[in-house]
Amino acid sequence: MKILYATSEAVPFCKTGGLADVAGSLPKALAEQGAEVAVILPLYQRVRERFGGQLKFECYDYVNLAWRHSYCGLFSLERDGVTWYFLDNEQYFNRPDLYGYMDDGERFGFFSRAIVRMLPHLKFWPEVIHCNDWQTALVPIYLKDDGVREDRFRGIKTALTIHNIEYQGRYGMESLGDLFGLDHGWADDGTIVMDGDVNLLKGAILCADAVNAVSPTYANELKLAYFAHRMESIMRRCEYKLSGVLNGIDMKLYDPATDQRITANYSVDDLSGKNTDKAHLQKVMGLREDPNVPIVAIVSRLVSHKGLDLICEVLHDMMELPMQLVILGKGDRKYEEFFHWAAQQYHGRMAVRLDYNEELSMAIYAGADLFLMPSKSEPCGLSQMIAMRYGTVPIVRETGGLKDTVQPYEAWRDSGNGFTFANYASGDMLYVIREAVYLYKDYPDAFSRLRKRAMKCDFSWARSARDYLRIYANITGQAWPVSEEAPAAEEPAPAVEEAAPAAEEPAPAAEEKPAKKTAGRKPAAKKTAAKKPAEKKPAARKTTAKKAAEKKDPAVKTTVKKEKSTKKGTAVKSKEETAE
Repeated sequence: MKILYATSEAVPFCKTGGLADVAGSLPKALAEQGAEVAVILPLYQRVRERFGGQLKFECYDYVNLAWRHSYCGLFSLERDGVTWYFLDNEQYFNRPDLYGYMDDGERFGFFSRAIVRMLPHLKFWPEVIHCNDWQTALVPIYLKDDGVREDRFRGIKTALTIHNIEYQGRYGMESLGDLFGLDHGWADDGTIVMDGDVNLLKGAILCADAVNAVSPTYANELKLAYFAHRMESIMRRCEYKLSGVLNGIDMKLYDPATDQRITANYSVDDLSGKNTDKAHLQKVMGLREDPNVPIVAIVSRLVSHKGLDLICEVLHDMMELPMQLVILGKGDRKYEEFFHWAAQQYHGRMAVRLDYNEELSMAIYAGADLFLMPSKSEPCGLSQMIAMRYGTVPIVRETGGLKDTVQPYEAWRDSGNGFTFANYASGDMLYVIREAVYLYKDYPDAFSRLRKRAMKCDFSWARSARDYLRIYANITGQAWPVSEEAPAAEEPAPAVEEAAPAAEEPAPAAEEKPAKKTAGRKPAAKKTAAKKPAEKKPAARKTTAKKAAEKKDPAVKTTVKKEKSTKKGTAVKSKEETAE
């Protein structure tokens, strides 16, 4: 199967969020499952600076976007069994940042248009183009639009992954023709218009052959107004092609036993190195070096949907607990100012870094004891998976991928891999934080077992890759590529059918030796059938109670006679009724 994965960012080339981690790992996992995979993304300035010497120039062409006729270069790189393509246009992509410009709509409109028009220059013609979020949402639309005039585009199927439905690519109505080069018919029939605006994500959801969210729970949440950002009716309309596939993480990259980014390595069988990492984290962040106090960590963008309002409400109550708090991230100014002020109030017990630093984040994952993610909504979340991989027990709200990956701790049967709460309420969050802190302090053996269960969780991409291959197979009509597993799944069926005669064989033996208690299935059935006539005989006899009732009430006698006549047949019945 030939798959082209279209994305606006991917590790290790460029990253701003979780999409880059997915795009950097999933294509490689698909290739390992036997698919032929290529990834296509813009040639940003940072990609050119870091990897320019490794890129191979393939060709160039010109791409038409509305009235524009723009240059587009094509570069490639072979890596991990995947071909990486980069589309070059310095006017749009030779900038220091990936997003955040006033012409982002035009930039990614060009990117989507170039993906479609540059297909003849790739090493294979894709059977599936896998798009991600609004930045590539125009690809399914352009394929439909070009397919009206060119047959070659009609056979390409499209899959769309929604990583966060909050970002939809909304622009004014004038952008439809002038910016994106689409006919007004796309607006007249409502395909690409919502609330009076052009909505790229809506158009992609309607045009794509398959749509998936990044976790099963998030896929269900998208049908609800609370989570869908006014798109719930569209998601319910497309429910027939909607699925949820849980993201994974690179288990080799995030491995505490071999990771060179942390101070000391450790494993689930030998956790001594984690104590060293904890001491290092306390020293680096300016916390009191106390091995007996749990460190609660937050590594997140400081924005409202991450649940930071809950933390702000009960921060002082949290700091009354025997714990230390570490926060790493940047975002909205109000949260940055609040946490900066709070860190000054709890010097030595609370540390805040208003930045994102990859090296420091790994030190936090390795050195902390508990990881807090009280998100209002979380499509999938990778931080809780990384934290568990490094033995840092998560505390999460039950939403999206957090609910799918974290099972609540249950002391009575010593199960679960973290702590969870359902309601978006600061009191509920504080309750489970207190429970986690005191489990660490008062029951270290139970906490150690909980930590090891978290570390043993399998969040590899192999499982997710198989789910995506099933989706591709469904929309293309091809057999699932991992065909060698199919016979293995079918083998038990004949075994069950062959077992039936074996179960019947003891029946003769049971009949020959009636003294023995029969455990066979068939004799039991025969025994039940033999009882039926015996059950009817008492019904034909008149009990003392019935005789007494007949004497008192002749109607009862008539009824009894009628019941008898039913057993004798229709002719006898008629005779008795006539006689009466």
